[in-house]
Amino acid sequence: MAYTHIGHDSHIGNGCILANAATLAGHVIVEDYAVVGALCPVHQFCRIGKYAYIGGGTTITQDVLPYSLTSIERNNHAYGLNKVGLERRGFTPAQLKALRHAYRLLQASKLNPTDALAAIRATLADSPDPATAEPVAYLADFIANSHRGIIK
Repeated sequence: MAYTHIGHDSHIGNGCILANAATLAGHVIVEDYAVVGALCPVHQFCRIGKYAYIGGGTTITQDVLPYSLTSIERNNHAYGLNKVGLERRGFTPAQLKALRHAYRLLQASKLNPTDALAAIRATLADSPDPATAEPVAYLADFIANSHRGIIK
């Protein structure tokens, strides 16, 4: 949209929306179908996971979890799953349930991110359906490969 800025060496995936005055510094990665709200500055080397939704005016200084709703103020917080956006993109109820469980382990449990990641990976072994486990496996890989840390 109008007045967006995409810094040098940034990569934008397919189906992304960058609202008015969204500003990406250099080396930012915005994965497929992510939405960056209006007036959102994104720090250099940050990664925005696929299907993430960032609310307007949110300052991004760490990696944004895939499938998440992240919003407001300087002390950013992921508010949970982007359920409406995922349903619109054809995610099944089983996939949404598996992702919701993984997000609970990451955000609502008393586990630190390393222990939460181990618990999420443990749930993958219990999943009989590879299509259901795929989004959760991607989430776990995203967290494990984060260099700047994640917004939790």
